[in-house]
Amino acid sequence: MKPFKVSEKLATFAPPFKNYKLNPYMNISYNWLKEYVNFGLSPQEVAAALTSIGLETGGIEEIQSIKGGLEGIVIGEVLTCETHPNSDHMHVTTVNLGAGQRVQIVCGAPNVAAGQKVVVATLGTKLYHGDDTFTIKKSKLRGVESNGMICAEDEIGIGTSHAGIIVLPDEAVPGTPAKEYYHLQSDYVLEVDITPNRADACSHYGVARDLYAWLIQNGYEATLTRPSVEAFGVDNRELDIPVTVENSQACPRYAGLTIQGVSVKESPRWLQQKLQAIGVRPINNVVDITNYIVHAFGQPLHCFDADKISGGRVVVKTLPEGTPFVTLDGVERKLSSQDLMICNSEEAMCIAGVFGGLESGSTQETKNVFLESAYFHPTWIRKTARRHGLNTDASFRFERGIDPNITVYCLKLAALMVKELAGGTISSELKDVCPRPAQDFVVELLYNKVYSLVGKVIPPETIQRIVESLEMKITARRPEGLTLAVPPYRVDVQRDCDVVEEILRIYGYNNVEIPATLHSSLTTKGEADRSNRLQNLVAEQLVGGGFNEILNNSLSRSAYYESATYPPESLVRLLNPLSADLNVLRQTLLFGGLESIAYNLHRRNSDLRLFEYGNCYHFDAGRKNPDKVLAAYTEEAHLGLWITGKRVSNSWAHADEASSVYELKAYVENIFRRLGLDMRATITTPSGDDLFASALGVQTRGGKQLAVYGTVRRKILHAFDIESEVYFADLNWKELMRAVRQVSVTYAEVPKYPAVRRDLALLLDRHIPFCEIEKVAFATERKLLKEVTLFDVYEGKNLEEGKKSYAVSFLLQDARQTLQDKQIDLLMSRLIQNLEGQLGAKLR
Repeated sequence: MKPFKVSEKLATFAPPFKNYKLNPYMNISYNWLKEYVNFGLSPQEVAAALTSIGLETGGIEEIQSIKGGLEGIVIGEVLTCETHPNSDHMHVTTVNLGAGQRVQIVCGAPNVAAGQKVVVATLGTKLYHGDDTFTIKKSKLRGVESNGMICAEDEIGIGTSHAGIIVLPDEAVPGTPAKEYYHLQSDYVLEVDITPNRADACSHYGVARDLYAWLIQNGYEATLTRPSVEAFGVDNRELDIPVTVENSQACPRYAGLTIQGVSVKESPRWLQQKLQAIGVRPINNVVDITNYIVHAFGQPLHCFDADKISGGRVVVKTLPEGTPFVTLDGVERKLSSQDLMICNSEEAMCIAGVFGGLESGSTQETKNVFLESAYFHPTWIRKTARRHGLNTDASFRFERGIDPNITVYCLKLAALMVKELAGGTISSELKDVCPRPAQDFVVELLYNKVYSLVGKVIPPETIQRIVESLEMKITARRPEGLTLAVPPYRVDVQRDCDVVEEILRIYGYNNVEIPATLHSSLTTKGEADRSNRLQNLVAEQLVGGGFNEILNNSLSRSAYYESATYPPESLVRLLNPLSADLNVLRQTLLFGGLESIAYNLHRRNSDLRLFEYGNCYHFDAGRKNPDKVLAAYTEEAHLGLWITGKRVSNSWAHADEASSVYELKAYVENIFRRLGLDMRATITTPSGDDLFASALGVQTRGGKQLAVYGTVRRKILHAFDIESEVYFADLNWKELMRAVRQVSVTYAEVPKYPAVRRDLALLLDRHIPFCEIEKVAFATERKLLKEVTLFDVYEGKNLEEGKKSYAVSFLLQDARQTLQDKQIDLLMSRLIQNLEGQLGAKLR
């Protein structure tokens, strides 16, 4: 049964997006963690502890193993049971619900009888069947009142039987809540963000290790344990499959064994619930065991059908360039000579560490299996995954570097679990091909180095306690420092400064006091300081207007830029990307913002105003210069604004109002005004862009693009699963700073002479925008014309085909004298003449 999730709070981390095969975070089960480290912290306290040591926890979700959590359901005792007067199969019962409460319940189950201990859904209880909800109400069944329901297994979700009601043992106590009787416990899933360097934390045990170190440092009694595999033993040697590793550089360690006589079937409930809680779909007992191991200890396993291993041997090798291979998804792929493959005597069975073959896995008919547990070189796996565009749970871990010393342990544990859950016998010796066992990293750590980097004197005994709690062995102690052996699963800790970082995150960044004095040198303010000051100024203005600032990754997906606006050849590509989803530097802030919007929309946070300062990157092959390596690359600062949802919602004083592109336009123009940019010094024109359904661009009179804003295309929004309209503005911050470089704050007295307003109703072609009217107006009169305002637009009845009517207001003012009617009429006459001549306008 799929667990029912109740969201506890919203996470703020930028989100997963469509077709992203792996979450940007690990789902960590609170109860699962407690199997490895003993603690009494609440889920919220665990989340805070993990965040403080670098494993940022963005959200917590409660997981109910039975939907509804058996709320309102109690144990009852049937005191009397009589035949229903108007039915030949119903019974009228009196049920004791404890605390002296007796109720009458009509029951149609054939096995109900007096003296039974039963499970009762009381009035108001909600029962669930799939997505349907049923509330227990007082009712009459064939004329007899019923005040509850005596339940069968399937009705409360603890089983599938509907043959009759649940009959409990005599020792069951009436009035006991069913959730207590069945020992029902809620679990909590923590969304833990894993940074690329922390491959060791890509499992429950890895997170438990870090939590253990935090507990020890903060004075808690704690122990770190994992299941014993001492019971492992070979039952017979009837199915021996030799293993040969031809490329030990790509595969430093490969272990495997066979199990005969397994029964592939549904997993037990406890294993299904463990996997479902973290978002993994149960398949069958054998596959679920391999998924359990990878999420428990971070060691990917593969289960082959042993009867399909041709020639009865496993060979780890590469194949010739262009060899065809059909993967598990049914796609035929052309292999590279640098793709490591798991083969039998005749053909390839699996892309090592990345993806299985179509015929290699176990099925319901499988009786004999070969379990694989290996350590593959991270670089080989990463390059293979990128070549084929594959991102799997296995490649995610292998390419970051797993623990080479846990392969045999995990293989033994998996074998014991297969024997327990699927039956069978271990029918071969455990093959462990490891020519060069992984060695610990030796690091010399000086206490003075710790003090200088941390900025605080940490007692040597505290340092020693922290490194030992992180499973670093102290091989030598000296007055000035330590010699450490760092386990090989910590691929990111190989230098003394790395160890200092580990010490500091467990010790606690907040425990390092801010010094009372600050040593610095005097510097002069430059353009960067001015830009930063104005950024803060605009940010405060936006926050005051209801915006939230976001910060997205500069790395992005190349697939986002498959358009004419951003041709592939202009992308700045990474040579060794972490994944296909982070393989280029962004050329626009749009897509990162859409990821954040999608993440919030999926969590029912739909009314959003977001902004972000960030750099965008471009490559121009035409500017390549051997003497200047960076000549072909450009980096520009941009400001992005996003609006979606409702401008006003749930207000007693105002009806709900949707956001619009005009609201965005106002925010953009307010930013320009705040920076001191005179809008009359800019030109606004329609902008053609693959990103926008419709947009306007703002340029300087010299042709430099300052901003473009409009409505994002529906096609792009659908790729992010966004149904609502999104309005986006992209401001070129670098060009804005140039445009306002000479701006200085000035003041003028309030004019002594009155302004004059003249309105015109103009009939124009439908395709002519208002900005063209503005352009003609200010070109006609720059000195006296102060404002041009559009206050009405009409299209429809009584107008010529293809025409629309603009109602435009012109504000005129002279700071030196009162304007005369003759002067005004002359100016308006020239204006009308220019509008007619240049735009084909007619007065209505």
